Order: sequence, then C-alpha cells, then structure tokens
Amino acid sequence: MRQFPLEMHHMAPGRVVEWRLRSTAAEACGPDDAADRQASFNQDKHFTVAEESRADGDPIASWVAVTFEVAGALDEDALTRSLLAFVQRHEVLRCEFRRLAGELACAPIAPDELALDSVPVAAFETSGALKHFLVERFKRSIDTLSWPLFTMGAVLREDSATVYLAFDHIVCDGLSMPVVVNDVQSVYEALCRGEEHVVEPAPSYLDFAEEQRGRYLSIDATDERLDNWKAFIARGGGEFFPRFPLELGVEPGRMYPIVSEASQLLDAGEAEVFEKACLAVDGKPFMGLLAAVAVCLREAGGPGVYRGFLPVSERGRSGWSDSVGWFVNTMPIEFDASPGRDFAQVVAAVRAGFSEMLEHIDVPFVRAWQLLAPEEFGARSWPYPVNFFSYIDMRRCPGAERHEDWRPSTHVWSASANGTCSWFQRDRDGLHMNSMYVDTPVARRTMDDFQEALRLTVREIARYGSLRRPIALTAPRRPVRTPLDVAAYGRRA
Repeated sequence: MRQFPLEMHHMAPGRVVEWRLRSTAAEACGPDDAADRQASFNQDKHFTVAEESRADGDPIASWVAVTFEVAGALDEDALTRSLLAFVQRHEVLRCEFRRLAGELACAPIAPDELALDSVPVAAFETSGALKHFLVERFKRSIDTLSWPLFTMGAVLREDSATVYLAFDHIVCDGLSMPVVVNDVQSVYEALCRGEEHVVEPAPSYLDFAEEQRGRYLSIDATDERLDNWKAFIARGGGEFFPRFPLELGVEPGRMYPIVSEASQLLDAGEAEVFEKACLAVDGKPFMGLLAAVAVCLREAGGPGVYRGFLPVSERGRSGWSDSVGWFVNTMPIEFDASPGRDFAQVVAAVRAGFSEMLEHIDVPFVRAWQLLAPEEFGARSWPYPVNFFSYIDMRRCPGAERHEDWRPSTHVWSASANGTCSWFQRDRDGLHMNSMYVDTPVARRTMDDFQEALRLTVREIARYGSLRRPIALTAPRRPVRTPLDVAAYGRRA
C-alpha cells in the first residue's frame, strides 16, 4: 500500500455506484438532539481555516482518499452493509461539527440512526474519463463545513470492482486509510461467506480529543512543557517553523497550484538491503532515510544541521491503532549532518534527535503554535515553505497481510500550497516517495533534482552500507538560509 496521485491510478473503467449516508434522526427531530462532544486541536484549527476561507470566497480544499480492489462480481448488498457497519463503528465519522459559543463541538449521530442509499451515478468507457470524474467528484463532495465529511462508491465490472472512499482531513489521517480498507473488506468478505456481523465500536477519536483538550487547553506560554519548543525556536533564529532549505521560487504571502508526484526509490530487494544497512549502524530504516534526506539537502546548499517537522502517530499509546481519526502530532526534530560525517554518524545524530523529540511528544502541535507563534497562528497556512518529512511502514498496518489481494492505495489532494511536503511509504514492493509542491519552474527543477539525488543516495547506502561519495544535485540551487546556533546545538546533542 502506498500513496500516489489519483491521476496515476491504473483503474479499469466501469459502472459507478455511490452510497449516500443520511441521518434518520435528523429527518425525525433535527440534529440538535445529539449530545455535543469537544473537537481536537487539529480539528478546531482545520475547521476554523475552512470557515474563514469560505467567508472570504476563497475556500481551501483538500481530501484524503483510499481505493482498493474486490475480486469477482460485486455483491452490492454485502458492500452496502459493510460500509454502513464501518461508519457505525467509528464515532468520528458520525459527527456533525458546529460552533457553540466560539468553541468547535461535534455532535455524534447514534449508530442505529444512520442509513445508506445506493445511487447509480454513470458508466465510463475509458480510464481517463473515470479518473477525471473521481477527481472532480471528490473536490465537489468533500466539504469541511458540511456533513457527511466523506463520500463512498465503487466502480463495478463483470469480474471485479474498485471501491473508493474519500474523506475530509478533519475525520482521518494517513494511518486511518489501512483501517478503512481492513474494516470494509473484512466485513464484506464475511458477509459474502454467509456469516452475520455484529458491529463492535472502535475506541473513539472523540475520547482522544477530549482527553487531549482536558490536559492542554489551560496551559499558557510559560508552561515548562513548552521548553523544548522554545529551545528549538531559539536555535532557529526565533522562527517557529523550520524553513525548507532550498529555493522554490515562491513569493511571500502567495499560494500556488500544486504538483503531485510519486516514484519508487527502492524496489523490494533494495529496501531489504537498505534496512540491513541501517540496522548495522544501530538505526531504523526511517532514520537511515531521514539521514539521506538531510545529506541531500546539505549537498544542495542547505545547512549542516537538519531542522524539520516530523508527524508522529499518537495511536499506540492508548490503543487507538484500529480507529479512524486524526491521531497525528507534528513535532520538531534537528540533528547534525555536517560535511565529514559518515552514514553511521549521521544516523546516530538522527537517533539522538528522535529520542529527544519523543521525550516531549505530549504537547499538541496546534497548541504550541497558538501559544508560541500567535501572530502566525491566525494565518490559514504555514507562513513559508517548511521542511517536512513523513514515513509510514505500511507492512505493519491493520490488514497488511491481505494487501496483495486487496491492492489498496492512498491518494491525497490539495487545491494550493506555498511550499513542499514529502511522504515516504515502505510496503511489500519497496520504498516509495510522494511529494506535493508549488507549481513554479524553480520548484520543479529543485524537486526533480532532489528526488533524483535522494534515489541515488539510498541506493548507494543499500549497495555499500555507507556514503562512499557525496551525492549532489545536478545544479545546486540557491539555499534559503536560516540563522542557526550550531555551537549550542552541538552542546545539546
């Protein structure tokens, strides 16, 4: 399972059917009878941006989608029951968000007060027409301010079907997508075997949100739990956001259309060898990959000290591994990747930086942003291109043992941006990269060269277990410099 643009999906054409969710409670007595719950910090910020952009007539749109395959002729009744069971299982999917006295609340609809209606949509004779329809469909149907916050459908053929679900980010994250596939497919296959299914509620993201707000809503900027953030900001010249260190050709305050690209960095065999090279220097694969990223950015003209954001899943600490929701905290990480350091030394620095980061993981990113950069917090996006690295090993996700049969994939889309983000996924087929960045001539050149340099670097590590030679961009770009207290960092590390 990997992430790539929906336009790259090799999806056979067919007849499209969708399932529309409705609340029977709303039809009977209106939605206000439901008990309100508190939204998380991530959800509150996301919803606020949607509200403000809508008010100004410039809505900020995005979606996260998953597709997977069903072998044989689709049993539409079984899939209907499976999709309904999936929504009933996850409370966050049954929520309507609304403002109450300035606070964002969510009102969950009871599982037995939901219904699904099957709606024929259209038949498509070419893959191109089908993919164009789906891209436009997701854009039109996913609305942060309107319930339901997702759409569900399938492309039906005589001997197979492709099922799709697309979500607003407010109800899910990247690790929710394998959960979606596992939940829907497991129930569908059981129903096809003639087995009855009883819906078991998953641990609720709403409980996570309320626990998080209860712990951190009352803190202020003097709280000692923010000391790590403050030190990170001080070492970065007073900036809360770590800048992407290469030139992208963007103007301050401007948003741009996005380029989304995906490619394979290592095949399955190379990824296994790369992992062994990382383990040999007491590192994990993501540490070796992050070390390679840091070296490539440095060779392109970036600083010797890597500074960036790293999203970290909060699912594992309290048993939410099988839940749908936005269980992500974004944390700062920094480490020394200066010239002269070999692969083992850079990986050791990554390991130390990651360990330091984990000691301070509790403070929610949005709360730290609000307290330590209040002027920037009011903006609808990050203020400039930010250095961002994400890694998921899809082989460890729920249902991974069936991914070869189900062939799931994740697709992310956003209308605009002012920088770049890169996501890396490891699956049975190897190591993959999906990057979204501003559509400027400079950014295209920079990111093309960076991706090629990274591919060469990780293959170099896989082949030799080290960096035998520096891998530089074909034409180094003018770096974006940020003041760094390298001496202070060295004392800390």
